Amino acid sequence: MAKTYAEINEKIRNGKAVVVTAEEIISIVEEKGAAQAAEEVDVVTTGTFGPMCSSGAMLNVGHTKPRMKFQKASFNGVSAYSGLAAVDLYIGASEVPEEDPLNKVFPGEFRYGGGHVIHDLVAGKDVRFEATAYGTDCYPRKKLDTWINLADMNEAVLLNPRNCYQNYNVAVNLNEERAIYTYMGVLKPSLGNANYCSAGQLSPLLNDPLFKTIGLGTRIFLGGGEGYVYWYGTQHNPEVPRTDAGVPKVPAGTLALMGDLKQMKPEWLIGTSFQGYGATLTVGVGIPIPILNEEIVKYTAVRDEDIVAAVVDYSSSYPNLAGGPIGEVNYKELKSGTITVNGREVPTSPLSSYPKARQIAQTLKEWIQKGEFLLGEPVKMFPSVGSGYKFKLLNERPVKDVD
Repeated sequence: MAKTYAEINEKIRNGKAVVVTAEEIISIVEEKGAAQAAEEVDVVTTGTFGPMCSSGAMLNVGHTKPRMKFQKASFNGVSAYSGLAAVDLYIGASEVPEEDPLNKVFPGEFRYGGGHVIHDLVAGKDVRFEATAYGTDCYPRKKLDTWINLADMNEAVLLNPRNCYQNYNVAVNLNEERAIYTYMGVLKPSLGNANYCSAGQLSPLLNDPLFKTIGLGTRIFLGGGEGYVYWYGTQHNPEVPRTDAGVPKVPAGTLALMGDLKQMKPEWLIGTSFQGYGATLTVGVGIPIPILNEEIVKYTAVRDEDIVAAVVDYSSSYPNLAGGPIGEVNYKELKSGTITVNGREVPTSPLSSYPKARQIAQTLKEWIQKGEFLLGEPVKMFPSVGSGYKFKLLNERPVKDVD
């Protein structure tokens, strides 16, 4: 029995939709089978909460009097990109203040960055806004130094080019002499620990591995408010090794997400610091999966033990793009606290929060049950297996001097 988005949305409006989380659907399918589950369940909700570096905010702070065309601008000392229009700005989550010592005294602390600015704005705090300009006839002002908050701004849009990685590496360090400092956290020498970053069976793109329901226009939970998928994310890479059930074994698909920053909540957008690496933003994302047919419900019944991740050495293989994974483990093993790598027991730690992912999936479920959140039917689906879409590395070419 096939369903449509329109039929499911009508059930949501009437308070009759059956909505379960990606954890709950597992036992339903095990007990009743995929066919019966597809008939009974209308929506499965997912969630993830983890650091997502390719995030940022598009801000319009309003015109000054007299008018000013920003050339350089910063929030609490963190630079924002001003090469757009007079008072439009983009602040990236990983940007840090110019005076930050970075890694000059290694490892740097990176206590504050663009992600922290975004969090402070959403938390309702005033931030110091400074800007300079070269001046024009129509925009004569050259300097601005003031306090500003989110409510003062005309528009504020969370605009994230790459979120929700579909699976990710398990990071380890084969170097025998020293710890290394990465975006996957501090990795102890000689396989001293293993860090991973995914909600596993709750993760949005692992519940729709072939992009059967997620595409341009999908409505989502983003940062505690309502958001949308506006394109596939940068570094989208669907043509990767997969299990028989279609689950990618390595980093694969990604999503580009956007939403009204003024609707979001500070507990779901957290400025985050990685020692020796930099600053970022930890983002909460939840995506509803409409159960259109039996095939889709089978995907949503994926379990942690069905999801395989690659174990990658971040001391040499990853930074040098040399060599492949040194092993594979599943998420049930990762969440047990230890995995076996090269015959050695290695303790594991998540960078993402499974309890928070569960809370997101439950919140989204409640929104839908109350009729407050309808499904957005995609107007375009994204490249998946067999699409011919290719992920490319930089093609470096020598630059010759020109006489």
